[in-house]
Amino acid sequence: MPRVLLLLPTTSYRTPDFLAAASALGLDVTVASEEASTMERLNPSGLLTLDFGDLAACGDRVVAFAAATPLDAVLGVDERTAVAAAAIAARLGLPHPSVAAVAAAGNKAVMRERLAQAGVASPRHRLFSRMADPRVAGRGVGYPCVLKPTFLAASRGVIRADDASQFVAAWERIARILAEPAVAKRGGAAAAEILVEDFVAGEEVALEGLLTGGELRVLALFDKPDPLDGPFFEETIYVTPSRHAAAVQRGCADATAAAARALGLREGPIHAELRVDGPRVCVIEIAARSIGGLCSRTLRFGMGMSLEELILRHALGREIPGAEREAAAAGVMMIPIPGAGILQEVGGLDAARAVPGIEEVTISARVGSRLVPLPEGDRYLGFIFSRAATPERAEAALREAHARLEFRI
Repeated sequence: MPRVLLLLPTTSYRTPDFLAAASALGLDVTVASEEASTMERLNPSGLLTLDFGDLAACGDRVVAFAAATPLDAVLGVDERTAVAAAAIAARLGLPHPSVAAVAAAGNKAVMRERLAQAGVASPRHRLFSRMADPRVAGRGVGYPCVLKPTFLAASRGVIRADDASQFVAAWERIARILAEPAVAKRGGAAAAEILVEDFVAGEEVALEGLLTGGELRVLALFDKPDPLDGPFFEETIYVTPSRHAAAVQRGCADATAAAARALGLREGPIHAELRVDGPRVCVIEIAARSIGGLCSRTLRFGMGMSLEELILRHALGREIPGAEREAAAAGVMMIPIPGAGILQEVGGLDAARAVPGIEEVTISARVGSRLVPLPEGDRYLGFIFSRAATPERAEAALREAHARLEFRI
């Protein structure tokens, strides 16, 4: 059977869904993680340890591995592993997206510069050294603005500032995040940078797509009905299909395709975040990966195919039948962390699951674990999933289910 190498960080939410998709397609799987498993010696063809930050070492290790265990595709699931997967596939001579393009998408400053050069609508920006004086830096920007690290995901370290004093406070808070040993190691030189962008008003949407030979296939467009105006940008609800006018949806697709071209992305899954303000569409981010967390569970395609199955088919060069999303509306709530502390108890689960339209409530945070809210944190309490006849009903079910949950921290 074909064998796929899945690059799955040990903290990834995506592991069960990708493994289930591979099983449904009858694939052999090798899982590569950054931390060694005690089972690796007992399952040498199924488990591999890789340093995702060292592309040359990743390539050497996998080339040696593939000499005995041939691979048919390599796939990463987040920004770090997407770059490593592209580099490994290049070494193996397998189809792959451009390593440089994937790396550009994974660095917000490089991405912003490429979009600006190509004339793609995106926020004006300036890049600063983290060691610069924020009081001086804050005098040279417009307000409101948004400060952020260039390489972190899930809105970690993203903070709005409306004046110079807020700018300094946000800068110092981000600098502390970037100085954390694990973050500094992961970011390398990027951990010494802070990106400052104009704040863009409007409603935010997320586009899930697949690139084949440079052509974009839109898989879903999600509305984000909760306002994302700051000071932090914690995402909560995604609902599809979008309720925006057809012309706006076409504008989102066109802007995403233009952003992909600007970065040189031509193959594989992409996830874009856009702001819509009247007829204007502005690209906030585009990533060379699929949607994060467990959010892909909102999407079902022809014959019940999951997003992960679709992505694996594409990576293997297989035909993708029925890639149209199902007709029903669907939604997901990423349950926000209301405050820092130790999670002691979760109540109301049965009541939440009993709400009409609720398909699943998953609490991913373990009782006894430490919770860290945004902007320092990068995890959620869990996920709520709904399916209904209309987007409005899917959204209402999520809100009702969340209201029935009780968290003791």
